[in-house]
Amino acid sequence: MISSAQPIRVLVAKPGLDGHDRGAKVIARALRDAGMEVIYTGIRQTPQMIVQAAAQEDVQVLGLSILSGAHLEILPQIMDLLRQQSMEDVVVVVGGIIPEQDRKTLSDMGVAAVFGPGTATTHIVDFIKSAVTSSPPL
Repeated sequence: MISSAQPIRVLVAKPGLDGHDRGAKVIARALRDAGMEVIYTGIRQTPQMIVQAAAQEDVQVLGLSILSGAHLEILPQIMDLLRQQSMEDVVVVVGGIIPEQDRKTLSDMGVAAVFGPGTATTHIVDFIKSAVTSSPPL
């Protein structure tokens, strides 16, 4: 169980060639305001760079912002790299333009939630808090 002495650690990343990061920065700020420790990697990150940063920072949550439409190419790579690093316990959430028909595929590969445009930041904060506190201890 996470206590107030241990803030939830979240890595926010922008994989691929998408250079629009305003939404990712808004989410990062909202998570910080909610008491989480947020590491923002910036734009144009490769799957390898993202998973390496997640491992180095020992995060509990990996938040990916994808507006490019490349989610079905990028996310399988990231999920595979997380498995290779024995990081299956990291809660993976995705935000951005994700078609409804792709959401089950993402869920099946282990993505915990998909947040589309207009999702209230309070909803994202509440989901992350619930997902992390309900995760079994290591």
